[in-house]
Amino acid sequence: MDGFVTRFAPSPSGRLHLGHAFSALTGWKLARARGGQYRLRIEDIDRTRCRPEHEAGEIEDLRWLGIDWDGPVLRQSERLPVYAAALDRLRAMGLEYPCFCTRSDIAAAARAPHGSEGIIYPGTCRHLSAGERAERMASEAFAWRLDVAAALAVTGPLTWRDHEAGLIAADPLKGGDIVVGRKELGVSYHIAVVIDDAAQGVTDVVRGRDLFEATHVQRLLQALLGLPEPVYRHHVLILGPDGRRLAKRDGAASLASLRAGGATPADIRELLPPLPDPVRERGRNYNSGAIP
Repeated sequence: MDGFVTRFAPSPSGRLHLGHAFSALTGWKLARARGGQYRLRIEDIDRTRCRPEHEAGEIEDLRWLGIDWDGPVLRQSERLPVYAAALDRLRAMGLEYPCFCTRSDIAAAARAPHGSEGIIYPGTCRHLSAGERAERMASEAFAWRLDVAAALAVTGPLTWRDHEAGLIAADPLKGGDIVVGRKELGVSYHIAVVIDDAAQGVTDVVRGRDLFEATHVQRLLQALLGLPEPVYRHHVLILGPDGRRLAKRDGAASLASLRAGGATPADIRELLPPLPDPVRERGRNYNSGAIP
């Protein structure tokens, strides 16, 4: 074993589809070829969308594909105190502030800039006085945002490494002051994912290219919280006939429905782009293609 550890981390908000299968198989094949470890994490913080029956279905799908994992399944819903402690730590460093803006407030802001993910929060509540913050927190709903510029002043310039793109200068400012804590969820995805990757000893994060930009701010959070820095492997996305990324919310065909229609695990692999060669890969792009 060479210390290689990767993971698959689905959200149990529906059944797995072909995009999930490609991501899960890619990380699993790499881990097994390297004699490393493959972890399973269930990202079930959002209790309004996540269901136990979906988790059971996802585990059934993985086993049907022939995928196994090492160690116990980690469930984010069981780790809320760990995330809360991280939020408290950032707050004690003076790097968080309460934000009272709704989505419509942000969309209506005349100076709200746009980025690759849409409207970027313009920092409206960053400029509130301590007195106004305290008064509004007593009577209004709010979220905690990370003051990214202040955080960068603490860490200094940062980099992160992508298996294909190489060494990249982290630019978390491009995403604005992200939400790190919400009343209804307790914590944001960004905080939970970096903490859990560290807890599971993940050395290589295998995930889709739709999360490439998220790595900038996640690298910042790792530095602030003293967490190890993994290597990232952002693979191509599996596209539908319309050229869009497969997604549960768009009704992408599930593995369960394909299985019910007579598909075998071998058939599923035939529908997917070729998996990377664990021995020969040298940072080349993975093959891509739309699902017919």
